[in-house]
Amino acid sequence: MGLAVSLPEPADRSPGASLTPAPGSVEDALTALADLVREDLAACNRVIVANMQSQVELIPQLAAHLVAAGGKRLRPLLTLACARLCGYPGDGEARGQRHVALAACVEFIHTATLLHDDVVDESRLRRGLATANAIFGNKASVLVGDFLFSRSFQLMTADGSLHVLRILSNAAATIAEGEVLQLVTQNDLSTKDERYLDVIQGKTAALFAAACQIGAVVAGRGEAEEQALADYGLYLGTAFQLVDDALDYAADQAKLGKTVGDDFREGKITGPVLAAYKAGSEADRIFWRRTIEASEQTDADLDHALALMEQTGAIEATLARAAGFTERAKAALGIFPDGAVRRRLADVADYTVRRGR
Repeated sequence: MGLAVSLPEPADRSPGASLTPAPGSVEDALTALADLVREDLAACNRVIVANMQSQVELIPQLAAHLVAAGGKRLRPLLTLACARLCGYPGDGEARGQRHVALAACVEFIHTATLLHDDVVDESRLRRGLATANAIFGNKASVLVGDFLFSRSFQLMTADGSLHVLRILSNAAATIAEGEVLQLVTQNDLSTKDERYLDVIQGKTAALFAAACQIGAVVAGRGEAEEQALADYGLYLGTAFQLVDDALDYAADQAKLGKTVGDDFREGKITGPVLAAYKAGSEADRIFWRRTIEASEQTDADLDHALALMEQTGAIEATLARAAGFTERAKAALGIFPDGAVRRRLADVADYTVRRGR
C-alpha cells in the first residue's frame, strides 16, 4: 500500500452556530461559503484522499505534496454550493452524494492541469512552496497528472449521467485548447484582445463554468438554471484569471505564491502587457517588442516593465475589466431566489477582484 494522504477537516461548528460575518477578503468570502456546505466539503475531501491512493508509491507521495501545498478548493466548493443553491440534496433524495463525487472530480481535473502547467511553464514555486516538478521531476509530474485525469473520468462514469460526462469532458478538452492557444500566442504582441480572452476563458474559466453547471444538473434543474450557473462560473473564472494576470506584475512574491514576473520572463501575452503596449509610447513599444517578442531581457527589465505598467495604468485597467466580469457573474445569479448561498456566491465574485487591490 502506498503512502497515506490526509486532508484537514473543516473547522467543527455547532448546529446552531451563526454564519461567518460578511467577508472582507477573498479568504473570508470562501470561508463563509464553505461554512454553508462544510459537511459536503468534508465528504469531498474524503473522496479526494481515497482516490489519490495507489499501490505505486510515487503517486500518493506526490499527491501528499500537493495536499501540503494547500489550496482553497474553490472549484469543488462552487460545485457543492451551486448544488445547494438548486436545492440538492432534497428530502428523500436517492443519490444525495452525487455532488460530492463530482466536486472531487472537478478538483482532480484542476490539479492535473496544475501539474502539467508547472512543467510547461518550468515553474519552481506554487502557493509559496516548491512545485511538484521541482521536487519529483517533470516526468513524474506529467504522469501523476495523467493519473489524476484518469481518476476524474472514473468518477464521471461512475456518476452515470451522460450529460455530466459531456459537460466535464468538454471542459477538459477546452482547458487543453486554452493552454495550446496560450502557447501559440506567446511572445506575440499582435495578439488581439479577443484572442487573449479566448485563452483565459479556455484555460481557466471553462472549468469554473462546468463546476457550477453540474450543480444544477444533479439537482434536476432546467436549462435556464443550468445556463445561469454556467454563466456565473464563466464570468467568475474570467475575472479570477484577469486578477491573477494583474497580480503577476503587482503583488509581492509572498502574496502571489510564485515568483513575481514569471509571465514577463516567459513572454506570456496577458491583459497588463496588452494594455501597457497599447497605451505606451513608441519607445515603450520598442521595449516590449525586445523583451516579450524577442525574449531579450536583462536583470533590470522587469523593474522597467513594472514602471511602465504603473505609468500607463495597465494594472488598474485589467482590474477594472475583471470587475466588469464580476458584475456579470452576480447578475447571472438573479434567476435564483435570494438566500444565504446566493449571497455568498456573490461575495466570492466581489472579493475575487479585491485580491488585486
